[in-house]
Amino acid sequence: MQLKQINKERYSKHYKQIMIGIVILLATIALSVSTLLIQLTGSPDGSNFWLNVSGVVVGGIVVISLLRRYRHHEYMYEVIYVWDLKQMLNKIYRKQRKIKAAIENGDRDAMVIMNWSYNGSEQLYNLDNNTITMEDLHRSMRELEQTIEQHGFSVTTDDFSPQMLDKF
Repeated sequence: MQLKQINKERYSKHYKQIMIGIVILLATIALSVSTLLIQLTGSPDGSNFWLNVSGVVVGGIVVISLLRRYRHHEYMYEVIYVWDLKQMLNKIYRKQRKIKAAIENGDRDAMVIMNWSYNGSEQLYNLDNNTITMEDLHRSMRELEQTIEQHGFSVTTDDFSPQMLDKF
């Protein structure tokens, strides 16, 4: 996965609209299916918990299938990119201890992974207006840059490939 430039305003607008649509669709389907099931098979004593759960499950299945179907639609581009970015950052985070140990041993692939992770995190923080930890992130980026220079490597985010994580 390569880092791409994303229009922050377009991403925010589409993300909000998609989430509002998901909430409305899920609520509408869940309530409709639950109401229909209660009318058809509900118990008079009012214990219809599983019928309500069934409505939520049906709504969830419909929403997930729609998201999968339209994943590659242009309108979803930024939202799916950020979703994929978060998933990749999560994979790196889970292996971060081993990756950082490999950096200390001079492993170039580990440096490439952390460089990509830091740059991806910076992009994500900016897109989500989460700048609280940006100073710490920049400090870590500078430390990594110094380590890369000490080992005489040249590293860019384009060097990253998800398969590099298989080593760790």
